[in-house]
Amino acid sequence: MSTQSRPEDSLHLAEQLLTDSTGGSRSVWPRAAAWLIRLALERGLDEYWALVLPEAADCPMRAQLILLTEYCPAPTASLIRQSWNGLSGACHHHAYELAPTSAELRSWHIGVSASLRALAVNS
Repeated sequence: MSTQSRPEDSLHLAEQLLTDSTGGSRSVWPRAAAWLIRLALERGLDEYWALVLPEAADCPMRAQLILLTEYCPAPTASLIRQSWNGLSGACHHHAYELAPTSAELRSWHIGVSASLRALAVNS
């Protein structure tokens, strides 16, 4: 039995944080949502590479993002690259930076969801 979550599970949890951001995790929910969305993207890429090019899963994420331009449609590769870069910045907390806004998180959530659907079609 695998201990890794499915991308859909992480996206669902992020959706719950985005929908109910008034709970007890008021100050940490934006970064938690960003981590969950990024986790979903990375798990989705793991699944994609397992079907398309298994050795790519061992490459660093930046190399995987470059490889995507050769293995999936350009708009999908671009959206994944933009989402991953934005999410990575949001996940690395610095005291002088604000947490991502709800609109930014919603945009990344929608982009990652659409990208993972597109990868599923192309694999």
